[in-house]
Order: sequence, then C-alpha cells, then structure tokens
Amino acid sequence: MNIKEYLKKHVLYLDGGMGTLLQERGLMPGEQPESWNISHPDVITDIHKAYFDSGSNVVNTNTFGANSLHFNHDELKNVIISAIDNARKARELSSQDHDHPMFIALDIGPTGRLLQPMGDLDFEDAVDIFAETVKIGEEYGVDLIMIETMNDCYETKAALLAAKEWSDLPVFVSNAYSENGKLMTGASPEAMVAMLESMGADAIGVNCSFGPDKLEPIVREYLKYASVPVMLKPNAGMPQSVGGKTVYNVSAEDFANICLELMDDGVQIAGGCCGTTPEYIKAIQRTDNRFVNRGKKNYTVISSYTHAVYFNDDPVLIGERINPTGKKRLKEALKAHDIDYILSEGIKQQNAGVHVLDVNVGLPGIDEPAMLEEAVRELQAVIDIPLQIDTSDPVAMKRALRRYNGKPLINSVNGTDLSMEVIFPLMKKYGGAAIALTLDENGIPDTVEGRLKIAEKIIVTASYYGVDKKDLIFDTLAMSVSADLKAALVTIESLHKIHELYGVHTSLGVSNVSFGLPKRDVINATFFTMALEKGLSAAIMNPFSAEMMKAYHSYRVLKGFDQNCSEYIAFAESLEDETVVAACSKTVPEDTSEYTLRDAIVKGLKDKAGELCRDMLITADPMSVVQDEVIPALDYVGKSYEQGRVYLPGLLMSAEAAKSAFEEVKLKLTDIGSSASKCIFVLATVKGDIHDIGKNIVKLLLENYGYEVHDLGRDVDPEKITGEVLRTRAPLVGLSALMTTTVPSMEETIQMLRRAAPWVKIVVGGAVLTEEYASAIGADRYAKDAMDAVRYADEIYSTIKE
Repeated sequence: MNIKEYLKKHVLYLDGGMGTLLQERGLMPGEQPESWNISHPDVITDIHKAYFDSGSNVVNTNTFGANSLHFNHDELKNVIISAIDNARKARELSSQDHDHPMFIALDIGPTGRLLQPMGDLDFEDAVDIFAETVKIGEEYGVDLIMIETMNDCYETKAALLAAKEWSDLPVFVSNAYSENGKLMTGASPEAMVAMLESMGADAIGVNCSFGPDKLEPIVREYLKYASVPVMLKPNAGMPQSVGGKTVYNVSAEDFANICLELMDDGVQIAGGCCGTTPEYIKAIQRTDNRFVNRGKKNYTVISSYTHAVYFNDDPVLIGERINPTGKKRLKEALKAHDIDYILSEGIKQQNAGVHVLDVNVGLPGIDEPAMLEEAVRELQAVIDIPLQIDTSDPVAMKRALRRYNGKPLINSVNGTDLSMEVIFPLMKKYGGAAIALTLDENGIPDTVEGRLKIAEKIIVTASYYGVDKKDLIFDTLAMSVSADLKAALVTIESLHKIHELYGVHTSLGVSNVSFGLPKRDVINATFFTMALEKGLSAAIMNPFSAEMMKAYHSYRVLKGFDQNCSEYIAFAESLEDETVVAACSKTVPEDTSEYTLRDAIVKGLKDKAGELCRDMLITADPMSVVQDEVIPALDYVGKSYEQGRVYLPGLLMSAEAAKSAFEEVKLKLTDIGSSASKCIFVLATVKGDIHDIGKNIVKLLLENYGYEVHDLGRDVDPEKITGEVLRTRAPLVGLSALMTTTVPSMEETIQMLRRAAPWVKIVVGGAVLTEEYASAIGADRYAKDAMDAVRYADEIYSTIKE
C-alpha cells in the first residue's frame, strides 16, 4: 500500500523514542546508537516490533545520526542496510499478529553543524552529506524518508533538496522549535510551512524539544497555514534526573489527552519523541482512524529564514534600489565587487519599511550568476526580509534559488513559452512565488482583453507544471503616460479584472508610469493609490520617496489596516516640513563610508568592520577601540537578541564582524591576547555527542568578549576535559549535549570535575537540558543560549577580579 494514498483517508501513527529505550537496554554513555544496528540487531528489531505491535504505522530506522560526517562510506552503508534489515524483520514478525498498514521510514537527523555564513559547513556540502544517506536508503528500499529534529531552516532545505533530488519516495519533514516558538536560527512556523510546502514536502510538522502542551501553539500555527498533512511528535515532557536516571514528567495518559485534542483539530500524523514508549503510542490511537481532509489553504506567501510575508489587501512594499538601471553608484559597486555597498542598500531599505527586497545585479561585463548568488547569500546574512530574485538569466536564477534560505519571490515569468519553460520547473523544484508579467512573444497588449488572455495562458501552463495559481502574482505592466495618456487606465483596469476573475494577487513597478515627466514622485504616488483601490497587492517602489510613503501610510489608515493609527503617527512625526523623505531612511547612513565601527559590527558587515578598525588604529589606542567601539556594539546586539529583536544569524554575523575588528587589533598590538584576555574558558561537547552547533556559537561569542577559549571539540572523554581544566587551572568550563543518550556522559564529566577540580564553575547547555535537570546533575549554571553563557562567564570573571 502506498503511504500517500493511505494518508488521504486515514490518521497515521508513528513510533516513539529510540534513544531512551536503548539506554534502558544498555547503551553506554558515548556509544553511537546507530552502531547497535550491527552489534545488537536483536535489540533494535525488538524495539521496532514493540512499536508496530502497539499500533504504529511507521517506524523510523535507527539512523538518526547516520551520515558521512560520522561514518566512512562503507561503515555508513553497513549501518543503514542493517538498520533497514532490522526494521523489515520487525515488520515481518509483527504482521503475523497484526494487520494494520506498516511502513519503514529512513530517519535523517541534523548534521550537528551550522551552515555558512553562520557556521563552517557549505550549503552544497550539506546537500551532499544528506544525499549520501538518501541514496543508500533509496537503493536498499524504504517506504518514505523522515527528516526530523531540524532546528535550522537552511539545513532543513538542504536535507529536503537532497531527498527530492535523489529519491522519488514521499518525504516527511519535522522541525524542533525553541521555547520562543521559533527555530534556533529564527524561523517561525509560518515561514517553515511556506518553504516546505513550496518545495514539495509531503507532510510537515514538529517534534522533540518539549511535551505536547508546549508544542500545541506551534502545531496550531501549522494547522492554520498548511495544506499538506500536519505531523506531531512531542517528547514525554521535560527530562529530569532521578537517582542518576533520566525520566520524563508527562505520563502516557496526559500525553494522549493533548495529542488527541490536536488530532481532533486536524493533526493527521502523530507519534512520540524522547521519553515516549510503545505505551504512549498505544494511548494516542482512536477507535476510528479515518481522516477527513481539511482542504487546501489559499495563501499567497513568501518567506525569509525568519518569517513569512502574505499577499492580501494590506499592501506589500518591494524595495527597488538594488537594481543598476539608472543607478551610477550601484553600477560602480558591482564592477568593483563592492559587496558592502550592496548590503548597505539592503539594510537602508529594510529600515525604511519595505517588506521584500528586489535584488538585480545584471550588468554587462560581470559574472551575473556568481554575483547574484553571492548577493543573495550575503544579503540574507545581514537582513531578515524575503528577497525578490530579479534576473533574466536562467543560470543566475537557478543558482540564486538553490541558495536562497526560505521561499523566494521570483521576478519574473511571462507569457512566452521560453520564459514559462525555464521558470516553472525551477519553481517546482526550489519553491517560490513568481511575478507574472502580462506580455508574450508579441509584446505588451494595448488592451485589457489582451492582457487577460496572457494571464489565463500563464495560469493554465503553470498548472501543467504543478505550480498553483496562488503562487503567481500578476503584473499588468505600468507604461509611461507621457507616451500614452490611456496607459495607466489600461494597466489598472487589467489589474482589477485579473484580480477579480482569477482570484490572484497583483504587483506593479509603479515608477514606470511617470517616465519622462517632472516631479515623478507626485504622479507615482497618485497612481499607486489608484491601483491599490483596484486590487493592487504589492508595489515595487522607492521607499525613500516621501510621496510614495505618504500614500502608503495614509491608505493603510483609511482602510483600517493600521491599528490605532500607530504606524501613521510614527511616520508623520518623522517628516520635516512635509518635504523630505521618511526619517526611517535616515536611520542608516546613505553610504557605507559614513558608517562607524559600531555601525558595521551591529549590522554584521565584517569586511567593513575590519577596514574601519584598521583606519581607527592609525591614531587610536587599540584597547580603547575594543572598549569604546567593539564591546558596546556586541552588548547592544546581545541585548537585542535576548529581547527577541535580533535572531541568531544576526547575533553571529555581528560576532564575525567584531572578530574582523579584533584581528586588526591583534596585528596592531602583538600582545593583545594577554592584555585583552579575561580568563580561560574550557569548552567541549561531551563524550558520544557529535553535535557542536551550540558549542561553536558559545565559543565565537566568548572570544569576542575577551575570553581565552580552549575548545576541545566534540565527543570528548571526561578525562580529557578534566585534564585540560587541571592543566590550565581554568575557572570556567562549558559542556554541551544535544542528545538524550549523551546526558549521562555530561553527568559523569561533572562528577569527575567536582572531584578533581572543585574550584571550577560548570555551565551546561543543549536542547535536552532544563534548568532543573542541570542542577540535578551538578552543574553550576544552565545556559538557555549563548548569550546567557557569556553573561554567566562575566559574572564569574567579575568575582575573580575582585
């Protein structure tokens, strides 16, 4: 039976936790769970069978950490084949007594590393790592691919892309959310739904992190926005240490009560994660497992790596300033490969209030595919709004879409066969919504009817490629009224009819209407308002135009979109004598040459930070630069991160910018290490745990705050950590663990440190820990994130100084 066919009418039950059950069966701290596929196949088979017997329709192979970072090719192949064999044997044994459908999923977990630019793993390398696992599973035979516990939007995309490129199997994708309701790197549930559905995931949802009560608000966001089946796989609550044993605080009955309520409200796929057993899976099963499809959602949406932007009656502003047409300074920057200038243009437009940023780098004499890919990557490192990828070069479009972190807006497709043959397959593979231009091989029709006919052709052709009309945003092409006085009326009437007849959203490049006329902003603003009244959803515009921003804010107030008129009031107060551009455009210098070192660090411009620091050091004392510029900038970003105004990527990019400045200081003052270093901080991921994302983030921030970090790496023996503390007399040690199965290693390390180095303060962190759990295993501090670890280090250092 095909699992996708089964899902059309039934609830699907997954399995529960594997790691906690392996610990009960004797898995030792630091031992790789995947190795038990070969060394203890009977145990793995028995656990799988217990889940099948309890009513699970799907069991995940014991391959969560099976990838080429942890095993060589032959080892990886043996581990995966053995894992599939064990699951098959369990299915065969269980099917002798049970007749419910049983499927085997190839389980794929995160690599444990951050992708560039935040980390050191290139996106394509991540795709290759996941692809190797997928290819082995596809070759040996499973029923579906389960990508789970992903806490980064970009890594999730890499895994899904690998699965789609190397397999025809159904793909389920599940993410692990933080306490703030977002992924570790900032993505909201709506952003993940937008990207994953657009890329063709067959089911999406949430797993791990918390019990079902804490995941409920996140799941309800999925149910609100998702058209594909929604999946729920919570932990059995939060872990606690009782008598040296890890236990969870939610019973099977309480677990089931919340899960069943969410299943009644639309969750179609349910199971358990850490701490759950076959008892939990049995408890969530209903007598009638038939499922009534909730129907397709009709949202037109794009996303960045943090949030979604919806197209509706509330207008979307698309910043037009990164486009070399008519912009001499941008042309010079592109020719000189001045990425900082491009980034500053993006930052200014985001600060000015645009919701989406158009990115066009097409210029004769440059390598457009390489430049567009780089511009998209670098812009997404310093701003968090979605991008509109604007190019007529198919190679450039493909490279940019592949690297884009989220669901992009594509500019554009049109009614020519060539355009649709290029763009629609790219949309189907990489996801995205597209600006659809009402022109074809014969040009732009002069009539409303001609433009409607092209729109219909585009919608029909898109459907043939599997692209829904909700992902098409029609641009009826503003033409200059100086050449044809009827041009604006035809454009607006075409826009109105397309919106009404086909139920699609619309966009315009507003400024084209005034070409050849004086005081163009006056015409543009009035045309903008006229179009909004006729159904315009989005405008590609200049956010530094006072007239355009007046029209925008006034319209939103009069239509009731601006609650309490608060945004209009803030905008109105920013105007000076009604003649200048919105003050928001002045919050960032017009050119990177006007940036201070503090500006560059706050914005995450690492090259600019290094350059400015180098210039300052010609006359300034190195330590005053650190104390007066670098540290205050880091503190500002750190506090913004803690207050939820900056996400992890912004925090890390600022740290990288500060690092560039520190490198210049070190060159100027060779003994800066002894002068600037506060104290030694020993850092390690504990024995058996190969995930070092959290540790590496902590390391980067600690170094920028002046600590001498001795990073021992991942999968580190307790003896090695203790030995380093004794050797250096370090006052601080940080321990990281992501997996439930490696928490005993952390406790063992803490106990050894307490005996051998009683002076050392121990701070711990990781997804499987809580403050109560950390205290129970003997840690001095549980750090909920990297900034919390820095704050604690500063507390301890201040007592040492005294």
